[in-house]
Amino acid sequence: MSDPAAHPAASLLDDLRAESEEADRLVAELDDTGWSLATPAAGWTVAHQIAHLAWTDTAALLAMTDEAAFADEAAKALAAPETFVDEGAEAGAALPPVRLLAHWREGRERLQQALRSAPDGGRFPWYGPPMSAPSMATARLMETWAHGQDIADALGVRREPTARLRHVAWIGVRARDYAYLVRGEQPPTTPFRVELTSPGGELWTSGPEDADQRVTGPALDFCLLVTQRAHRADLAVRAEGADADRWLDIAQAFAGPAGPGRPAKGAAR
Repeated sequence: MSDPAAHPAASLLDDLRAESEEADRLVAELDDTGWSLATPAAGWTVAHQIAHLAWTDTAALLAMTDEAAFADEAAKALAAPETFVDEGAEAGAALPPVRLLAHWREGRERLQQALRSAPDGGRFPWYGPPMSAPSMATARLMETWAHGQDIADALGVRREPTARLRHVAWIGVRARDYAYLVRGEQPPTTPFRVELTSPGGELWTSGPEDADQRVTGPALDFCLLVTQRAHRADLAVRAEGADADRWLDIAQAFAGPAGPGRPAKGAAR
């Protein structure tokens, strides 16, 4: 794993575009029945998933181009932290699918152009801490992958994991302390060692080799965990040490309130 700022901007944004195009292919040929399929997110259809991506792309573009207007939107989110995401998805999902798909495509392309032209070193407001353009792109890729997973699950499609997961894994590791703080807990003061096996078989690592607290496993499983797309009990991610074990229970790669996560498959039966 590596900081997105260490990757050439064009390469990172190419990965974001590729991730978006993969999600686009899942929905491009769906009929109205397909768009209305329930996804694993409670109350969200395929349309809600795409609407959320479109809504968040629009918010990111606003953060990069009109800080005052974004501050107004952030204030609305602060006033309704438990509902503002659902409300944005609901509004978009009410559109006819052809209009929703066009809106998402247009918005994500406008965001691409803004990210590609962003000045080096610039930082932009967000619902969590301010972010650089590379971090913003990484966050958009993470969300696109995660919501694409929801859509794939609804359609019964298995997606092949790619090296783009390194971006999702990185933000999951980077957000370790946030996962504690959003729950009112103090994060550990010591670094963790994280070792993940990439889809291609390489080892992605973070943290000192001699750390007492360790997390290991397949990169795909770790990404499913930190995006809360699968329960820890159903994944091959392992912890050594009490602090690392607690982290795997609460890990989240996204800003905002702690989500409920997904039930274990055994619990769902």
